[in-house]
Amino acid sequence: MNTRVNLAGIEMKNPVTVASGTFGYGREMSEFIDLNKLGGIVTKGTSLKPRPGNRPPRVCEVTGGMLNSIGLQNPGVEFFMEYDLPWLRKFDTKIIVNACGSSIEEYVELAKILNTLDIDGVELNLSCPNVKAGCMAFGTSYEGVKEVTSQVRKVLDKPLIVKLTPNVTDITAPARGAEDAGADGVSLINTLLGMSIDIEKQRPILANNMGGMSGPAVKPVAVRMVYQVAQTVKIPVLGLGGIVSGKDVIEFMLAGATAISIGTGNFIEPETSIKAIKEVEEYLERHKIENIEEIIGKVQMN
Repeated sequence: MNTRVNLAGIEMKNPVTVASGTFGYGREMSEFIDLNKLGGIVTKGTSLKPRPGNRPPRVCEVTGGMLNSIGLQNPGVEFFMEYDLPWLRKFDTKIIVNACGSSIEEYVELAKILNTLDIDGVELNLSCPNVKAGCMAFGTSYEGVKEVTSQVRKVLDKPLIVKLTPNVTDITAPARGAEDAGADGVSLINTLLGMSIDIEKQRPILANNMGGMSGPAVKPVAVRMVYQVAQTVKIPVLGLGGIVSGKDVIEFMLAGATAISIGTGNFIEPETSIKAIKEVEEYLERHKIENIEEIIGKVQMN
């Protein structure tokens, strides 16, 4: 059987990648799994300059998942290109860098640097706060997504995937903004805004009060949004949100995803991605499907 997929011009041996922010740059997880078996690695969010992130506590477990308010802590692109990228390139897997910024100018400068590196693609994180627009996320509107994406597209020749936030009324609007601006693909969903309260202290558990909800509880929302976007745009979709098994992978692909990312599942069980790949292969064999791309978007609606 053929498990290869083409995600926005990135040829991958299978559709399973690991999601940004849940896998670091792969060093720690390489002690538990063989990175060569992954279709791709989406790196931790990387910015033009180092970012300290938010003050702790920044993570808490909730029913069916977790909340995080890391604040995009990372060592910056120069550290990544000197320290992490040479190490990552030792593995037979695709490298997609998640890029974040606080202004269009930052995104563009970062994209110029990434365009010179030996990477396979860029995932543009538009859930970052726009400091010039009252810290609203860039990705909440058609216009915002189109503006940032179009500027980055001018300086980036590599495959460009725009990551969409689910914290909107209509997910298809920002998806259309990405497509109209020349993006090669979109990824969704990013985390849902949530809050958890310590009832003894009568205060939010996270120091930042609110954070991003991820994990199995968000999967039905993610599947719905992937389906809606896949029905709206012609560019491929990288689906994520609560995926912890091969069954989940197939579900997202039937909804219209070309490939998927496993995030919180990596914290639950480091081998989640490897097990999911095996379960996908078993599904294809059981259903006598020779090419995995045959199932993309093939859900039959009632």
